[in-house]
Amino acid sequence: MKFETAIVVAPDHPAFAGHFPGQPILPGVVLLGWATGALGIALGRRVPPCQIAAAKFLQPVSPGTSLLIRHVRELGGAWHFEILAGDATVVSGTLRVAAS
Repeated sequence: MKFETAIVVAPDHPAFAGHFPGQPILPGVVLLGWATGALGIALGRRVPPCQIAAAKFLQPVSPGTSLLIRHVRELGGAWHFEILAGDATVVSGTLRVAAS
């Protein structure tokens, strides 16, 4: 099973305030929140508590960036995710979703 969700990072997203003045980058916690939220939307339900089994941040995200969040179900029920900006991987990782 595979899902993809497109997001454009709003230039005025409140997470940019103070992170960092003059050179804003989106905090990783926002990206992880979008990864779990997009999975819930794709599944058509709220995702129950999950464990971020792995996350690797590979590239900063600036205001106005177009992102693609891709989820692929792994054997055993975990979800591999990637967040892409064009052809570049911004974040990759694995989510383990608790039984609901």
